[in-house]
Amino acid sequence: METWLNFEQLSAMFTLYAPKVLGALLTLVIGLWVIGMITNRIKSFMKIRGVDESVAPFLASLISTGMKVMLLLSVAGMFGIETTSFIAIISAMAFAVGLALQGSLGHFASGVLILLFKPYKVGDLVSISGNTGTVDAIQVFNTHLLTPDNRRVIIPNGVVTSGVVINISGQGIIRVDMTFGISYGADIDQARAVILEVAAASPIILKDPPVDIYVTQLADSSVNFAVRPWCKSEHFWDTYFYMHENIKKAFDKAGVAIPFPQMDVHLTKD
Repeated sequence: METWLNFEQLSAMFTLYAPKVLGALLTLVIGLWVIGMITNRIKSFMKIRGVDESVAPFLASLISTGMKVMLLLSVAGMFGIETTSFIAIISAMAFAVGLALQGSLGHFASGVLILLFKPYKVGDLVSISGNTGTVDAIQVFNTHLLTPDNRRVIIPNGVVTSGVVINISGQGIIRVDMTFGISYGADIDQARAVILEVAAASPIILKDPPVDIYVTQLADSSVNFAVRPWCKSEHFWDTYFYMHENIKKAFDKAGVAIPFPQMDVHLTKD
């Protein structure tokens, strides 16, 4: 009689819990398969968007872990386990960590946005918050710039996304704006011809678009030219320095006077 009762109890327990166990197992298996598929899709998307190879696995792992935690809580709930307390504890921990790392999390989120939408990439010449330099590295929390004088500027990514970013070289070619002055006694047409010859002799200055040369100002002691050659983005500084050195040499050779600060003193005899 006792064995019969035990069998009935076991049969009742099996009837009661078997569907829950089966449903939980199916949910776990299907959920893990769906999470794996979503994670692979996210990895493919980040690869297409060109997300840094050192960052993409970390982001994919973070998303996958979060979804797996939610799946396990759901499966536990199907077994009748009270998950409210677990959720409350996890929420409290997440809130505390979020408050402690509020600034860092903001920079992290900004870094993810930069890596996904690519307002600039490594090698671009940019100006961020008044700092101009070549992008040397884009990390999760900050961006590294190398300035022309070889200083490394580390800018938090939160500053990047909340401010104005000027991507100087992002278009492939760039215009180099410069100003050159000649004396009032010099011939304007001759000076323009000399500048054009210097630009035409350079192998890094593009022929199309052409070099723009305009008289932009009649200053106190000089007639100023705005000189605007075009070049490939990576040749910006080479073009800038080339023009300044060779225009000075060409002006000297052609006899075009370059003004400099001076004072004329006139003496009168009583």
